[in-house]
Amino acid sequence: QVPVVESGGGLVQAGGSLRLSCAASGSIFSINTMGWYRQAPGKQRELVAQITSGGTTVYADSVKGRFTISRGNAANTVYLQMNSLRAEDTAVYYCNVAALYHTREAWGQGTQVTVSS
Repeated sequence: QVPVVESGGGLVQAGGSLRLSCAASGSIFSINTMGWYRQAPGKQRELVAQITSGGTTVYADSVKGRFTISRGNAANTVYLQMNSLRAEDTAVYYCNVAALYHTREAWGQGTQVTVSS
């Protein structure tokens, strides 16, 4: 499996910003998609944003206009710039890397994002 490491979570005031980073190493499959998911207590894990190797992006409606996903210059890196954060953005954020059609995938350990109001 692919080791996935996230960083950048923390505590921030509502209206503030955070930038999450993710790096995947030791790939044993060709990564097609890198994305961010989040899970709040009592809720299902949901897709926040994802980006393909070709640069195609998808965002959850709740974060459009506030969050931006981008690929890093280094191989198999991805960032999530989160602006105008709201209390409802509070969750554990997970980085996901996947092959085409998710035939192979790997998850990071999660990084906590807490937005205070």
